[in-house]
Amino acid sequence: MVGKSADPGSAGEMRIATPPTEIAAPVSTGPAIRVGAGFGVWLRDLIISLAISAFIIIFLYQPVKVEGTSMMPSLVDQERIFVNKFVYRLEPIERGDIVVFRYPYDPSKSYIKRVIGMAGDHIRIDAGQVYVNGEALAENYVPPEFTDSRTFPEVIVPANSYYVLGDHRSMSDDSRNFGPVNQSFIYGKAVFGYWPMDKVGRVR
Repeated sequence: MVGKSADPGSAGEMRIATPPTEIAAPVSTGPAIRVGAGFGVWLRDLIISLAISAFIIIFLYQPVKVEGTSMMPSLVDQERIFVNKFVYRLEPIERGDIVVFRYPYDPSKSYIKRVIGMAGDHIRIDAGQVYVNGEALAENYVPPEFTDSRTFPEVIVPANSYYVLGDHRSMSDDSRNFGPVNQSFIYGKAVFGYWPMDKVGRVR
């Protein structure tokens, strides 16, 4: 019934169905039709807006809350960000991307880390310094106070997998512990922070 009130065509059909003797006196019915039409348009716009929002959240962007300190200072505990869940259908995962993935030991949990190594890369960590294919990796996103002096043996990243690390190296559970992450576990890229206000902007 709401659809009929909102549709100008439906209102026209109502006027045509009115006997000829009543067409000359539309004053009493006019306002009711306009009110109904206005409410119908508002309801229609609301439904469309909700549908678009649901589509964006389900298929494109998902708001998430960061829990923990393993990605400081890039991401802080309780920070709210948007994760793009569609981007990797259009472009490949790249070194430096901050990705969200299902924890390999418990897929019901989600982790967020930075991609350090790609498939086929040789990753070695010597006294905290990361080496990729024998070259020291420059990591300006890891402040000196967040470094880790531990050493880890060289790992060759398997096909369709990625070596991920937290920016807060001394406080992160990452590929140093659970190994490279298969691409099938990765479901999004952190793209934009929206809370707190001083963190609003693109995630880097």
